[in-house]
Amino acid sequence: MSDASTPITASATIATWLEHPRGGPVLRAFFEHSGTSPDSLGPALDMPLRQLVPLSRGQLPQSALDDMVRAANDGEIPAEADAGVAADGADRADRADRADRADRADASSGRFAGRTVVVTGAAGGIGRATAERLLAEGARVVATDISAERLEALAAEISDAHADRLVTVVGDLGSAQTIDAILAAAGERVDALANVAGINDDFSAIHEVSDEMWAKVLAVNVGGLVALTRAVTTRMLETGGGSIVHVASEAGLRGSASGVAYTASKHAVIGITRSMAFMYAKKGIRTNAVAPGAVATGIPMQPEIAPFGSARLEEARGNIPSLATAEQLASSILYLLSEDASNVNGAVLASDGGWSAV
Repeated sequence: MSDASTPITASATIATWLEHPRGGPVLRAFFEHSGTSPDSLGPALDMPLRQLVPLSRGQLPQSALDDMVRAANDGEIPAEADAGVAADGADRADRADRADRADRADASSGRFAGRTVVVTGAAGGIGRATAERLLAEGARVVATDISAERLEALAAEISDAHADRLVTVVGDLGSAQTIDAILAAAGERVDALANVAGINDDFSAIHEVSDEMWAKVLAVNVGGLVALTRAVTTRMLETGGGSIVHVASEAGLRGSASGVAYTASKHAVIGITRSMAFMYAKKGIRTNAVAPGAVATGIPMQPEIAPFGSARLEEARGNIPSLATAEQLASSILYLLSEDASNVNGAVLASDGGWSAV
């Protein structure tokens, strides 16, 4: 355990903050003010403190996080390289820093230079991290999302070095006009597709799921994915192939990760992945899936939670080993999209910190 003179930064894990002589009281005061107990965080304890900003969905702005860091460090924000970490905290994964280092290392490789990649759900979370990482590795990215405001924010925050390789398309994937707009933005060829867009359900079991919830989740997670993938696959057949990655879920591997609608939709995504891998194996199109577990800045939750299903799922959540960052999932997606995975087809990569091994 570190002493009071050891600086602590936002890259340290929440658990390390709680154990820090000065960071602990600061963070506990924040949780008390927000009506949250650290005991309820579970695997999020091993998440870097700075991930609370996107995870809070606006309730914890960056300025408030900076104030917490200053309060724990005599009014200063220490440089990351100069900050010591408790010996027991040093062994914990600082996922965000490792993702940043991977971004810098891989950006020089140019794995996607000269390639056009379509990314759905690109305005936030895993989709945004994937789009940003692809741009860093030289891709021309067609980023599509239903949120015009968040796509504008993405475009505004992209560095000048990458801005000319980003094209945004606002729209619902269930609309033929949106599909046409994506293909038009891509141009003559689509080299790769990352299907990230998706919504969760309300954790309802089958006896309590509504027709509306069932239809909504299947329409977005399966219907939209099929509509765009069908169009992109047709284009890839015309131009000689490509690589496709569908984002499935831990819920596509088990029945205890979400409600019946989301679980069914992600099992369908895995079935689509395997069907495509077989159908186009000799046509130069590789299709794989990534199955995330618990991810900070994950997909939006429904405002109301089903009582029976949610209570039942709570019993299984203790098996979640860790929370991943969006950047970690982007790394998994880019691997499968890239030629590094040229011999991988029809695989479902569980990028879940070991949850699927439980």
